[in-house]
Amino acid sequence: QRFCPRIVEGELRYNMVCDELLGIIHKKPKEGGISAVGGTGSVYTYYGPKEKRFANLTKNFKMTDLPKIMPALGLESEPIPL
Repeated sequence: QRFCPRIVEGELRYNMVCDELLGIIHKKPKEGGISAVGGTGSVYTYYGPKEKRFANLTKNFKMTDLPKIMPALGLESEPIPL
């Protein structure tokens, strides 16, 4: 996996069941770290599905990106998995 220099800003994990967003986790590496993987001292912050700071990203993901995932995998007739 290639190194992403902006990892110090953290990453977002969208927890979903099908197309319903249940919550967002912001995983940020510990100070001076380069990994947000669990067990490395990274800091996890939990947000509800309607968190305002991620509203634009969430809207674009759900409305624009999510409908393209299954077709991109050649599974356009299948539902989004759990």
